[in-house]
Order: sequence, then structure tokens, then C-alpha cells
Amino acid sequence: MEKTLGCLGCGNMGSAILRGLSGTPGLSLRCFDTDKTKLASLCTGCEVESASSVHDLAEGVDYLLVAIKPHQMHRALADLASRLSPSQVILSIAAGVGLDKLKRWCSGACPVVRVMPNTPAMVQAGMFAVCLDDPDLKDSQKEFVTRTFERLGRVFILDESRFDSFTALAGSGPAYVFYLMEAMVEAGVTMGFPRPQATDMVRCLFSGSAKLAQERPEHLSVLREMVTSPGGTTIAATNVLDRKAVRAALVDAVVAAETRSKELGG
Repeated sequence: MEKTLGCLGCGNMGSAILRGLSGTPGLSLRCFDTDKTKLASLCTGCEVESASSVHDLAEGVDYLLVAIKPHQMHRALADLASRLSPSQVILSIAAGVGLDKLKRWCSGACPVVRVMPNTPAMVQAGMFAVCLDDPDLKDSQKEFVTRTFERLGRVFILDESRFDSFTALAGSGPAYVFYLMEAMVEAGVTMGFPRPQATDMVRCLFSGSAKLAQERPEHLSVLREMVTSPGGTTIAATNVLDRKAVRAALVDAVVAAETRSKELGG
């Protein structure tokens, strides 16, 4: 039986998810956004139908992905509560907004799933934490949600208590990677490479290294040691990183992000 997924909000993540799911057999897509330009662009570029209003969107879908800012969630869900039915499911990607709040704001009208994506979902290589803790969810609904997001990357079924940790490690994680990539580009420019060439080299370096880590069974430490010859260039570089406590700084940074996520959720 065909299912319909609607998306409230056509920003970067909402649009990325809809574009990635466009053309999925047995799944029709609808969306609404107050920004008519974004809405038109999305509907022109993929198989997505535009809804005439928020209420029209909610009444015509089996699953409603709410892809708006966390501070907008309360008002949006309260406004939709009377339009929702127990057979529908709300999917929220709002960071820091827990299941209890989501259920309360929609007056318990239907089951709720928390989802935490990261931006590589824009190229169907994302990571998704999915919380299926709501006891009102049916097994078929859990299966649908899991299978749907697996089309866009890896899905990790997590207890809600792990969401702040996932947000810090994987949700914010692309920013750490791009931060390191920028630093590597600056090193290349410092050594005399033109910036476009240094950027191409670093992009290739990170994509190739990630592919190696995914496809080889060795531990990451072993892969690092493969490059680290005694007395060579690599050990000279990693010794500097160790003296600067770069590893510890990265750990501290991720833990700080987890702490901030908990604060935002409070």
C-alpha cells in the first residue's frame, strides 16, 4: 500500500530528505513552506506535490516530517494537533526537543519519532539517529521509518538518552571534518600550492581515507601506522599533533557539544 510523507519546511535538511526520497516506489511526497520560492524550487526539481497550507499538508499524509527550527515547534504542533489522527506519525528533526515535549505539544494526537540527521544526507550519505521509544508506535510504522531513512544513509536506532551524544558526535561532526579540511588546505597554500589545487587535493585525501577506513577491516590505529614509517615524515607530523594535544582537544570539543545540546534541550 502506498504511503504519503509530508514535510513541513523546505530548508536545507527538509529539501535534502525529500530530494533523496523522490522517486521511491510506493511513496508519495508532499510539502509546505511559507517561502514560496523554496517551495516552487523543490517541487520543480523532484517528484513532490505542493500543499496549499499547513493544515492541508497535515490532513493528507501518513507521516509528517517537521523540519523547522526548534523554537518554532511548539506553536506549529499546537496548531496542528486538532488536524492529526492516531494513524499518523510525526517525525521531528528538531535538535534538543524531546519526545515528552513533542507529545505534549501535539496533545498526544499521534505517535512521534525523533530523528537526528547530519548534512551528508544532502548527498545520500547521511547518518540518522532514530528514536522509536514512543509506545504508541506500531511495528509497521517503525519498519517504515527505518527503511525510509536507510535510503539516505546509515540509520542508528538509539534510546532518546543517547541523542545529545549523537548530536555532538555525528550531527555536528561534519563541521569538525570541514574544519580539519580547511586547516589542511591552509597548510597546502602555505607550502605554495594554489588554493584551488590544494582544495582538490584535500577533498581527495579525505574521501579516499574515509573509503579506506570503511572498506578495510583493520583498526583505525593500524591504518594510521601503515603510513607512519620509523623516522619518517608522518611520525614527525603526528608528534607535533601529540605535543599540541590535538587528540585531547577534539575529545573535549565533542564533549562540549554534548553539554551544549543538553543545555538547549533543558
